[in-house]
Amino acid sequence: MQTIELNGNSFDYDDGGSGSQTLLLLSGWCQDHRLFKNIVDPLREKYRVIRLDWRGHNAARTHNGDFNVDDQINDVVAFLDAKGINEVIPVSTSHGGWANIGVTQRLGIERAPKTIVFDWLMLSAFTDLMDALRKSQEEGTWQEGRDGLFREWVSNTDNQDVIDHVWNEMASYDPEMWIRSCREIERAYAKWNSPLERIAALTPSRPVAHIYSQPISVDYDNLQLDFAKKNAYFKPIKIVGKTHFPTLESPKESVQAIMNFVG
Repeated sequence: MQTIELNGNSFDYDDGGSGSQTLLLLSGWCQDHRLFKNIVDPLREKYRVIRLDWRGHNAARTHNGDFNVDDQINDVVAFLDAKGINEVIPVSTSHGGWANIGVTQRLGIERAPKTIVFDWLMLSAFTDLMDALRKSQEEGTWQEGRDGLFREWVSNTDNQDVIDHVWNEMASYDPEMWIRSCREIERAYAKWNSPLERIAALTPSRPVAHIYSQPISVDYDNLQLDFAKKNAYFKPIKIVGKTHFPTLESPKESVQAIMNFVG
């Protein structure tokens, strides 16, 4: 990984491959570039692919104080400007989608003509979710809330990449970052109600793909299909998988879905 200084912080990134299109891979909170380790090389056979870790998600876990989704958006735009990248397709995972759509909005349709979100919970804010986010922000209960999610995420899999990602990589982030992530996710739901409504607010509209494996629910699939019927720019792409980590669990299918959408 290389490093770059932006907005008073050090960021880790790598940059490889070639092609007429550039993909920018962005993880969710308390995740980093390792989430893409199984898809980055196949994608670089066709595209220029950059993996950028968020502020405070570098190997040293350093950052210059509290930050929020707006700061993440500013950091990504500053990175692209510093690297002289005029056109990019952001590819985010989980709740990194909030910043992704903000970046896509800021760049405009000329610089970000398409965007991809992986495994972003498209439901409106519901009681159990909000309760879990609030519990995970309390100093006395944050670890209990986090570990409950971790156990749920790996309960149906023996995929070692997924297990290591959750219990080793994600678990390596300190309480401050976990609490911050839950705070920012709660705030995003409070503002937008759901990722679908955030996507609908993107102006001007442009192609947005949601690639996901979970949850396995006809109602969840239909929610997205109904949204796609009303909003032709939205493309839900379901791939087979037992977890919320398709880039690790189903890399071939993830790469193919990206390539089919990007062209």
